Amino acid sequence: MRHLDKKMASPEMMRGRRSCVRYKCGQLNTIQDVLRQRPGWVEVKDDGEWDFNWCDVGWLSENFDNSYLEEHVRVNHFRNHYELTRKNLMVKNLKRHWKNLERDDGHSEASKCDFFPCTFALPSEYDLFVEEFKRSTGSTWIMKPVAKSQGKGIFLFRKLKDIIDWKKDGTRSEEQKDAVQVENYVAQRYIENPYLINGRKFDLRVYVLVTSYAPLKAWLYRDGFARFSNTRFSLNTIDDKYMHLTNVAVQKTAPDYDPEKGCKWQIQQLRRYLTAKHGRETVETLFKEMDNIFVCSLQSVQKVIINDKHCFELYGYDILLDENLKPWLIEVNASPSHTPSSQEDYEMKCRLLEDTLNVVDMEARLTGREKRVGGYDLMWNDGPVYREDVNMETFGISCFTANTHLGCANDRDQQLRRLLKPFPGQRRM
Repeated sequence: MRHLDKKMASPEMMRGRRSCVRYKCGQLNTIQDVLRQRPGWVEVKDDGEWDFNWCDVGWLSENFDNSYLEEHVRVNHFRNHYELTRKNLMVKNLKRHWKNLERDDGHSEASKCDFFPCTFALPSEYDLFVEEFKRSTGSTWIMKPVAKSQGKGIFLFRKLKDIIDWKKDGTRSEEQKDAVQVENYVAQRYIENPYLINGRKFDLRVYVLVTSYAPLKAWLYRDGFARFSNTRFSLNTIDDKYMHLTNVAVQKTAPDYDPEKGCKWQIQQLRRYLTAKHGRETVETLFKEMDNIFVCSLQSVQKVIINDKHCFELYGYDILLDENLKPWLIEVNASPSHTPSSQEDYEMKCRLLEDTLNVVDMEARLTGREKRVGGYDLMWNDGPVYREDVNMETFGISCFTANTHLGCANDRDQQLRRLLKPFPGQRRM
């Protein structure tokens, strides 16, 4: 990074390949380990000049607009990333995208956006929420702060009196309104029929890397995991957070939580389980519907995100399956946790972050035409990215399917050996 006084890049930088990448990291977790172990990367402290910055969103909001970034510099967030990752804005953008598709392309195309629960922003949409609440008497709803994570502030409710603090009271004076600052929440219809395994609820954490919004270029990671609740699911009680919230930050505080066992399945294990129980065709359909969620959600913010060639974003998608194997988008995280819950989790997150750096390619080793880098598959590049089905080719038929392999084998080491030339002084992988 350079502050407002512009300086010239080094000769090595101008030639493309970088003999040394200076990085700055504002987080103390797995990403710090990955950066420190990367050949040719050197950490800079405080206000030192850097080429790559893995920052938190707080640093971004305070510093990005006051900084001059040279051509090669990269930062791990788009400046208004919150358009997709803040719960109320995500739903607002998805609703607008749905309406635009219905207007321009018809109901059938717009129905592709039917993957998020009925949601209202409170207190601003309190009256609209009450109308819907009264139409579905007895339903369970879930309240979530719009800008918090790890299950903080979330609770379930079935009575309006439980959310009276979010009611817009027109009788208050302006002074009273200023004195009582009500935090913004979303009220969302709770998925009452989640898909259960061994009686327990779970959701999926899936990783999508966006390297550009104009044009949209998105990569889907093959690994991910299912996060299980620690208590068997029931609607008879809505006050048990260990039953209804799958966040690891919540589950690990349960009295009977076993840190050795954990509460996660790798997504490959889940895919095998579902295939054995429901068949390959059903599971293929499920994963195609998840592909649609990733693409449609990114398209919903494509025109509002401030695209910047210096920026990329690693999103953590939270997906819930219902008993009919319909996937629902619960939320999107701009800073998905990289703190491991087990050794297996640590190794998976190391691979994810290493491959994120491989795609961002500070070392300028890629051509820009790759459809796969490590565990990442290019799923969208200003349009869908396809792979040819080799089995169909043997019959002389061209059959194109989406270039996504979520939950499939991740032979990243072999792929990287074929793809990447070694760093100077580095042995091949």
